[in-house]
Amino acid sequence: MDPDEFRRAGHAVIDWIADYWATVGQRPVAPSDPPGTVAAALPATPPTTGGEPVEAVLADLDAIVVPGLTHWQHPSFFGYFPANTSGPSVLGDLISSGLGVQGMLWATSPASTELETVLMDWLAHLLDLPQRFRSTGSGGGVIQDSASSATLVATLAALHRASGGRWRDTGIDRRYRAYTSAHGHSSIEKAARIAGLGSDGIRAIDVDPDTQALRPAALRAAIEADLATGDVPAIVVATIGTTSTTAVDPIPEIGAICAEYGIWLHVDAAYAGAAAVCPELRWSHAGLEYADSYCFDPHKWLLTGFDCDAFWVADRAELIEALTVLPEFLRNAASDSGAVIDYRDWQVPLGRRFRALKLWFVLRWYGAEGLQAHIRSGVRLAERFAEQVRADDRFEVATPHPFSLVCFRLRADDDVNAALLASVNATGRVHLTHTRVAGRYTLRMAIGSPQTTETHIDDTWALLATTADDLLTA
Repeated sequence: MDPDEFRRAGHAVIDWIADYWATVGQRPVAPSDPPGTVAAALPATPPTTGGEPVEAVLADLDAIVVPGLTHWQHPSFFGYFPANTSGPSVLGDLISSGLGVQGMLWATSPASTELETVLMDWLAHLLDLPQRFRSTGSGGGVIQDSASSATLVATLAALHRASGGRWRDTGIDRRYRAYTSAHGHSSIEKAARIAGLGSDGIRAIDVDPDTQALRPAALRAAIEADLATGDVPAIVVATIGTTSTTAVDPIPEIGAICAEYGIWLHVDAAYAGAAAVCPELRWSHAGLEYADSYCFDPHKWLLTGFDCDAFWVADRAELIEALTVLPEFLRNAASDSGAVIDYRDWQVPLGRRFRALKLWFVLRWYGAEGLQAHIRSGVRLAERFAEQVRADDRFEVATPHPFSLVCFRLRADDDVNAALLASVNATGRVHLTHTRVAGRYTLRMAIGSPQTTETHIDDTWALLATTADDLLTA
């Protein structure tokens, strides 16, 4: 594909994406075909000769692939958490792919590293993060692929600290412990397994029954019990915006406990961190000055396509010391000088693509005011939906909803609520997911698409209410 062919094909692909975005709201949100449908429509072997025009590939994309997708950019997709993308993000990603540079070292692409460093300082300023996370001091930020990787990296750095540096050479030589809320993300357990702690190394701390947030007294009791048996508390993972209910753990109290016992505090704000672009929502970040590391996902609620997790540390030297491995073939004068950042030392893989470009495009296109408007729209629409739920005596809002997720249920048993979810999703008009709150089946309405309007919220509520009519009178 020479440059002229690429230009022609590229125009066709951009037109295809624009048409998809213009029509996505008219499609069923999720497919209804049985497993194996897409696989059965594809050839059993790859092409033996080339030369197919891009139009033929796009035709199969329309006929085979798109009907089998769940449309995460649909204005009535309310499941899980948002996974927003946007035009500026796609364009930045396209340029990243076109450049095809490797940013593992400063020397392998200086602009890739320096843009990312400045961009992460921009983002820290936008969220009003503590100064200790800025690259102008002892800390700094890096883009990981996801919050899962950020948690793993934080766990490894925490083990390095808790072992007094022995972890690099001898590995897990005693029982180390990690602590998180009972509603902490599954990636915390996975990180503990990968790091060698095992599932048993995780202490799931009880939550307050009203707020669903971690109870500091229970955390302290667990730490003291482990110390009494000779175990070593290594890391506490606190959450701003838990996956089930968007509960906010009390970071000031948790941070004080971590400081008292010398435990690494990682704050996972994967979804809700984006809210801090709005000054009125920064209350959720109180106590962040205690954190050794912090992350959030612009690829959830900040209009940046997956994958893009923003991860900061207060002391980059600790992180680098824990993770650095320097073979001879990577040695270079710039790295040896100590004057540059080599992001290979801030992550698990060696290689890294130029993720910063899409985030740079997003920040420059929308600016702080545009991003704030997007976040505020989601919060406002969530409150609109919650008011509709509260106005119907058959329903209840199950938990506080500080951001753009509303957890709710019928005042009925689990089977009826599960049937409600299955019925509304089966229409193809909306897509919601569920969790359990205090053991009870609970529906989740997660709002975040930039295309979602009051009409989509009202139509979803009308569908839920009429479906409830049918279920409760059957």
